[in-house]
Amino acid sequence: MPIRKITVHVPGELLQKAQKASGTGVTETVRMGLQLLAASHAYNRLRQLRGRRFSRTFEELKFDR
Repeated sequence: MPIRKITVHVPGELLQKAQKASGTGVTETVRMGLQLLAASHAYNRLRQLRGRRFSRTFEELKFDR
């Protein structure tokens, strides 16, 4: 997937706190935040499937939206 350049307006204090927590610069901090959000969404989807039986393959689930 290609890298995209974006402009993001965020509160300065929030960015400072996030950078302090990550110990990285702006770009890496934003990447980490986006990765955490995506992982959280995937985790929530998996929790919804808990205890259910299904016959779909991993590949089918990976591309299900």
